[in-house]
Amino acid sequence: MTEETPGFDEKPDVPSGATPDAAEPKAASEEEAAPAGDASENAGLVAQLDQVRTALGERTADLQRLQAEYQNYRRRVERDRVAVKEVAIANLLSELLPVLDDVGRAREHGELVGGFKSVAESLETVVAKMGLQQFGKEGEPFDPTIHEALMHSYAPDVTETTCVAILQPGYRIGERTIRPARVAVAEPQPGAQTVKAEEPAEAADDKENGGPEEG
Repeated sequence: MTEETPGFDEKPDVPSGATPDAAEPKAASEEEAAPAGDASENAGLVAQLDQVRTALGERTADLQRLQAEYQNYRRRVERDRVAVKEVAIANLLSELLPVLDDVGRAREHGELVGGFKSVAESLETVVAKMGLQQFGKEGEPFDPTIHEALMHSYAPDVTETTCVAILQPGYRIGERTIRPARVAVAEPQPGAQTVKAEEPAEAADDKENGGPEEG
């Protein structure tokens, strides 16, 4: 039989220099450290997400600015293209105006006949399709922005400066005048307005005197 040593009880193994109660606080501290580590990791992810959002906002703003600049560029190019086209057409038609003047004089003198008439009418049709418009009529008020006065006279039957003859018609393309109408103008005769202004006074004198004397 084996004899048991009196007073000896088996105890769990513990590290040397440490008491059995020291193991429990260590486990507790490890459990508390785990949540703290997750929180710091989440904070880092949130910070990275904020940085990504900021970068995305900046890139979006850059793209919107580039798109707006591109749209402005397209509009400017289209506007310049139209302007260049109008200038080119105006220059071309300006060179044809003497020919159109010759056609007009031939028509006035009854010389627009035969093949010459067909060619002239075809030319007028083409320039009309290109936007050329003729203006200038006798009897319209003189406008220095669209008329060029080459002759001047006085007339008793006008109340303002009036175009009494069209020496050369004017031409425009849209709102652009490529040649003003060259006209002869007539102004009211000097003193005509004074006479008209004195007529009511003479009528008033007759009324005060009882009207004109009867014979």
